[in-house]
Amino acid sequence: MRPKSTAVIVVAAGKGERAAGSGQNTPKQYRPVAGQPILARTMTAFFAHQGITHIVPVIHADHADRYAALNLADSRLLPPVHGASTRQGSVLAGLKALAPLRPDRVLIHDAARPFATLALLDRVIAALDQNDGVLPTLPVTDTIKRSLDGELIAATEDRRQLFAAQTPQGFRFGQIFSAHMRAESIRREFTDDAEIAEWAGLRVAMVEGERNNIKITHPEDFDRAERIIMANPGTETRIGTGYDVHPFAPGDAVWLCGVKIPHKAKLQGHSDADVALHALTDALLGAIGEGDIGTHFPPSDPQWKGAASSLFLRHAGDLVRQRGGRIVNLDVTIVAEAPRIAAHVPAMCAAIAETLGISADRVAVKATTNEKLGFIGREEGIVSMASASVEVPRID
Repeated sequence: MRPKSTAVIVVAAGKGERAAGSGQNTPKQYRPVAGQPILARTMTAFFAHQGITHIVPVIHADHADRYAALNLADSRLLPPVHGASTRQGSVLAGLKALAPLRPDRVLIHDAARPFATLALLDRVIAALDQNDGVLPTLPVTDTIKRSLDGELIAATEDRRQLFAAQTPQGFRFGQIFSAHMRAESIRREFTDDAEIAEWAGLRVAMVEGERNNIKITHPEDFDRAERIIMANPGTETRIGTGYDVHPFAPGDAVWLCGVKIPHKAKLQGHSDADVALHALTDALLGAIGEGDIGTHFPPSDPQWKGAASSLFLRHAGDLVRQRGGRIVNLDVTIVAEAPRIAAHVPAMCAAIAETLGISADRVAVKATTNEKLGFIGREEGIVSMASASVEVPRID
């Protein structure tokens, strides 16, 4: 029996106006929290879960450039689809995009909930073995009053029967797709996917939600999200280092940090011999215990002959994201008598940041000479050293 496939729809088509705050015009899902856009942070949980088979983001038609700037990369990530004016319509757009793939199960998640854990995803997926639908919930702890006019109390609810719903909400794909299509035909607007499932007569169960699985809705929620990240005991910071050296060969330019610099020689290597990106790739791989660049891209493999080293660096960044991690900062040192590097440093930082989908202020590039000593002093080659700081989920 083949393993059941599980697809994910991440609903990110809103404009996020309630969370805008003073002077903000960036939709909330693209605003950074602790240096990483909310949508990118949300996607990392699904990238890190090995049981997920397909992921489709549903975005606003006006946000294509904002989404592309996130530089999200995962082999299971499908092209984004455009959402509708309502959340219900946006989910249906995601379901239609998945329909040709015929997944067994689908998780539907709000982009503005960036803290869903792997354990939460596991609980939702596991409960789908016995139920048509599953949603994570938390018991309501406040006393809830009912009012008919918004002024006078009419009744006090029994909070023992009340639960706050979260996402991701999980369903058997065919059933929820059919329910959404029927709901669209009657032109009724539902509050969430679980309500559509209930209306369609599906069996919907609850699993335990998480207090930190907050939905960022109002400006003050950004401060709370920052506090969650800073206090999260489920992450740890790892440091990786890298070192590489390449000799000069006849040529007219060198590649350093993804930037082509005119010179009287080139660097010799199987790829484009970008010594700085090679060292940085090794630093990222070392931080997550994934070997070295030669393990992933053997120099004996002809497909990497002349390849751009940015491909290697992007692969290392993808591995970090697949672990549910994020890059905190990168530091590169280039040791060479020539060419002069200083004028190219801003372009180098920008190239690295673009390749990895991080902000340029998380990248430092420095250069020094070897004071005419050794093979570097004789201008026979270039050395680069790099360090990478990466935050990843704690595994012990």
